[in-house]
Amino acid sequence: MEEIILGFLGNNAIFLLLFVFLVVIVIAGVRIVPQSEKHVVERFGRLRSVLGPGINFIVPFLDRVAHKISILERQLPTNRQDAITSDNVLVQVESSVFYRIIEPEKTVYRIRDIDAAITTTVVGIVRSELGTLELDQVQSNRGQLIERIQGSLEKVVDDWGIEVTRAEILDVNLDDATRAAMMQQLNAERARRAQVTEAEGSKRSVELNADAELYAAEQSAKARRIEAEAEAYATQVVAVAIKENGVEAAQYQVALKQVEALSEVAQGSGKQTVLLPSAALDAFGDAFKLLKGRT
Repeated sequence: MEEIILGFLGNNAIFLLLFVFLVVIVIAGVRIVPQSEKHVVERFGRLRSVLGPGINFIVPFLDRVAHKISILERQLPTNRQDAITSDNVLVQVESSVFYRIIEPEKTVYRIRDIDAAITTTVVGIVRSELGTLELDQVQSNRGQLIERIQGSLEKVVDDWGIEVTRAEILDVNLDDATRAAMMQQLNAERARRAQVTEAEGSKRSVELNADAELYAAEQSAKARRIEAEAEAYATQVVAVAIKENGVEAAQYQVALKQVEALSEVAQGSGKQTVLLPSAALDAFGDAFKLLKGRT
């Protein structure tokens, strides 16, 4: 049995070696790249190609995968640096940068330590941008500051084959003296606003009172005008009656006024007895005669 197996192997040794060689070539020529990576292929030490995710083929024994680069987004460690604003205030800025490699061939052959390079670049850009702003602008326009930093950083790192996805200013710290001065200024500003608000309230109150008095005066004037118009109308009616009826109408009106006046006197509180002069009695008589004449 052994002789048969040895004879078979001896007769087919070449085919077996050829099969093994083909298997080795296939294994060496096929490269499966994960979705999160890109592979840089070199041939005799020079850049040949960049393999993307999936199944790729290379020339066995000539090409080799020299670098396996992750294309996932990365975050640099939080960096703290000192900067001076345009109004000469020393601040300590905490920043962080997120980036991803999109062209591995540039990253591999143009820069050695990409994280250190980006960190150094961010320090310079942050100091340069803060030097153009006052402290109040740094605090209130942080969003615009981040956009400016990210834009400047993208221009610098473009040759390194990376994409800056996000830049963040995490905090802006001040020394104790500056912080105390800012708190004093803030308290003074709050006191000023309170005084302005109180003054505006007083002014508004005065304006409302003046409007109320003006409205009351207008209504009183309207009432007096209506009374005057009514009195004028009554006078006109009396004048017409006098004109039409002569002296009798005038006497009738005078007598009627006298009767009304005596009636008001009689209706006064605490008065049970009313003494009338003889002239008043004559007036009553004249009024009754006139009334009788009217009826």
